Amino acid sequence: MAAHRPYPTVEALLAAADEAAYDLTSGDLAEALAGETPAALADRGGLSVHTALRAAHAHYESRFGHAFILALDEATAADPAAALDQTLAALRERLGHDADEESAVTAEQLRRLCRSRLLRAFEPARSPDRAGSITPGLPRGTQAVSRRYDGRGRWTVPGRA
Repeated sequence: MAAHRPYPTVEALLAAADEAAYDLTSGDLAEALAGETPAALADRGGLSVHTALRAAHAHYESRFGHAFILALDEATAADPAAALDQTLAALRERLGHDADEESAVTAEQLRRLCRSRLLRAFEPARSPDRAGSITPGLPRGTQAVSRRYDGRGRWTVPGRA
């Protein structure tokens, strides 16, 4: 995605992110999840609930070979008890999946997480210094290249075939 910057609109950025997520291979998914660790949930439910949660995470990781990820909606994430309940329920359900089914569910959860992170990154209230820009600064040693999104998932560089 970085190679195709700048994106003309937030919607184009989100569309490109969705398309990239749909094209993930099992190797890409494993690479994306290699550094993930279970997120800490609010201190709700007591020791027995957190022990069960840690055990379920460990079982999930040993079964599927990567960390469990779950994209919570904003309302659920804001309520610690609801987040804990949804996480435990999703872990129980997804432990019943076979490897192929879980790979598809994990890819969808990763797509939803990336989408929500991108939306948060470009909220005007959170980043007033980037007024209207949807592309952060270029990495060191690179130059801006004028590209145009053709609306069908492809980028073109003017003057190149």
